[in-house]
Amino acid sequence: MANRRDKIRMTDAERETFVAEQKSLQVGTLNRDGSVHLTTLWYALVDGRIAFETYQKSQKIRNLERDPRVAVLVETGDSYGELRGVSINGTAELDADPAAVTGVAREVMKKYQPGLEGDALEGAAKQLAAKRTAVFIKPDKIMSWDHRKLSGGY
Repeated sequence: MANRRDKIRMTDAERETFVAEQKSLQVGTLNRDGSVHLTTLWYALVDGRIAFETYQKSQKIRNLERDPRVAVLVETGDSYGELRGVSINGTAELDADPAAVTGVAREVMKKYQPGLEGDALEGAAKQLAAKRTAVFIKPDKIMSWDHRKLSGGY
């Protein structure tokens, strides 16, 4: 008989769909003193990986340059029976190349500003990419849950 943890775990396809559909990504990095720096960002899936861009001088980037370990969380649900989420512990791969940053910015903008297209999208992505670094999440451990699979049986 499957245990409860196995019952609520998402399949690979469910995880990918869930992560693609959600809006906010919680990102945890380690400060110099070992405390957690936690922020919420917009993100996109780029080549199947969670990616975001952020200012080169942000605390997140400074922390990741020193220690690339990262934890990210995408979650939703207003009641216990509706809780769903994907949590990833992994390594952040940083890329400050303007083309890479523009590519991530383009995907983020397509997700959050779907009416922006063509030259307007490209121009906005290039502008957004200025003074930023792209971050790609390389998963080491993925955890997921979908309490709807319990059908109310807690």
